[in-house]
This record gives sequence, C-alpha cells and structure tokens, in this order.
Amino acid sequence: MQEALSALIEAVQATHPGQILIVTGAGVSHASGIPTFRGTDKDAIWKRDVMELGTYRFFRENPAGSWQWYLSRFAKLEGARPNPGHLAITALERFQLARGGDFLLVTQNIDTLHEQAGTQRMIKVHGSSDRFRCSVPDCSLGEPEGSIAASEVDLTAFRKEPVEANVPRCPACGGFLRMHVLWFDEYYAEHRDYGWHAACRAAEQEARLVIFAGTSFAVGVTDMVLRAARMRDVPVFNIDPTPRISDDDVTSIAAGAEVALVEVCKALGVAV
Repeated sequence: MQEALSALIEAVQATHPGQILIVTGAGVSHASGIPTFRGTDKDAIWKRDVMELGTYRFFRENPAGSWQWYLSRFAKLEGARPNPGHLAITALERFQLARGGDFLLVTQNIDTLHEQAGTQRMIKVHGSSDRFRCSVPDCSLGEPEGSIAASEVDLTAFRKEPVEANVPRCPACGGFLRMHVLWFDEYYAEHRDYGWHAACRAAEQEARLVIFAGTSFAVGVTDMVLRAARMRDVPVFNIDPTPRISDDDVTSIAAGAEVALVEVCKALGVAV
C-alpha cells in the first residue's frame, strides 16, 4: 500500500495547473455510519430488491410505497457527520485551488456529507437527499431543472398515515412530489442538477489526474470516467479497503479514504 500511496502523492504534486478529478461512491460515507450500496456490510442496500424499488416504474405504480422506502433510507442519513475522508477531499480542493490548479468532485452519493465538509466544486450525479421535485414533466419544480428543498415540504400527514392520499404534492401544479434522485430506469441527462455534461467534459477533456474513492465501479459514471481516462492516458488511482477492480491502468490503494486521503494531505502539508 505504501508504494501506491507514494505514487498518488507524487501524482497530486505533479497535477499543476491541471484538474484533479475525484469520484466518490458509498464507501466514502461508510465511516460516517451510512450503509454502502453494494458493499459487504450487513445493511448494504443492494441486499434488498433495489432494482425494483429504486425505479420510476415503481413510483408510478405505488407512489406511497416509493416514498416509504426512500424515507426509511434517508432516515439512516440523519445525524451523520463528515468523516476524515470527506474532510481530506475538501482539504485537497483547497490545496489545488490555492496553487492555481483546478478541482472537481463527482459523487455518486445522495447524502450531504461532502457539502457539510465544505467541498465547493462538486457534481452530484445521482441527485440529493435534501431536495424533492415534481413528477409532472415540464412543471417548474420538475425536470429538466426544477426542485424544492426537502425542508419546505410538510411530511407530517404522510408519516402519520403513509397512503397515496397523503403523498406530498407539488406546490406549483399539485402533482405528486418525488425524490430528487436518479432512478435505475432513468438517464443521467434528464435533470440539469445531475451535471452529466460537466462530468463528461471533465473526464474527456479537463482532468489530469483521476482518483476513485469508495466505489464499486458498477454504475455508468464510473465506466464513463474510467474509459475517458484510459483514452487520454490520465493517471488513475482507486482507493478502497477491498478494491473491486483489477486493471493495469489503475493503481489501487487498499485502504479507506478516511485513511489514504488523510495520509496524502499530511504528506502535502495540508491541514485536514
């Protein structure tokens, strides 16, 4: 691990004035007590039938059931705080920008821990748990660019009696509100908040170093970034306690981000 970690430190130092692109998955938030998606922890979401429940089709068929399932998921996020991995990413952003470089974080996570840690240049390609949006196409609070803060939506009636009649309604048009997340039967480009085109531009044109952290490499965004990095001969590092990719083009570091990225910051003299 030390050899790979040293290589990452050298790569960060050398990425100037170019862009450092970090892509995070659920593993980054695991140290904050949030279950992973496809991990081995006992609460991993993938162990349930997420391919059925996490779809627009299920929402259309059973909006109350969809809301119940997601609210139960979101309950696991309550009270979670950024761990050293999140803070190290923010510190790397400060470091890179202070020396005139560029930085972008692309996260698959819908929690708000990166925001709480202070990261500014970030794209949330799978949406966010702190916002809802209207399910009616072209509503001002729906796709392609509308949403509403979750704090503005009264869930009292639904929590008391989770039936379709109490599913939260859009204040603009009266349609059902839905979670502001990317479902398995939807596309990255359907909502501007997902920042898909900016993520593609970073991967295909701007990034000079790519760091994956806590991801299983099982979704479209990781495939896109990895493919683009290979085509451009961009250095790629993968930080994960149990790396799930074996590739000559990827240097894996068998550690959590809360360990490896903190060590990188220490070597660079950056406070976390």
